[in-house]
Amino acid sequence: MSEPAKNRRFPDEQRKPLIYIVDDEPLLSDLAEVSLQSDGYEIKQFQDPELAWKTFVRDDPKPDLLLTDYAMGKMNGLELIQKCKELKPDLKTILISGTAGAEILLNAPVKVERFLGKPYQPSALVELARTLLNID
Repeated sequence: MSEPAKNRRFPDEQRKPLIYIVDDEPLLSDLAEVSLQSDGYEIKQFQDPELAWKTFVRDDPKPDLLLTDYAMGKMNGLELIQKCKELKPDLKTILISGTAGAEILLNAPVKVERFLGKPYQPSALVELARTLLNID
């Protein structure tokens, strides 16, 4: 199962990786946060993609990983990823969706590292985060 957070080794020992979770469904963003917290990440959660974008622009350090839902009211997940990668091209991203499939990435204007369909197993999310962040 999961290695305890206190034993997890992060590439940059100065700080824990920062993950932004953006989903307009609070229950689902809470589930993602609880799943990822066991690995000791720093997490910021947003239900509004525009607020996530404004925070991304303002904050330093920027997140290491952006986990975002696709279908949200004011801005979809691909739009958010594109805007964030314009400021931080090496940002790792996971797009999640219960309304669209991975085929939406075929003609996407931006590279999305991974797609995860809803519903997903929390362990699948944890493993994707570890892989993208190069955590052993």
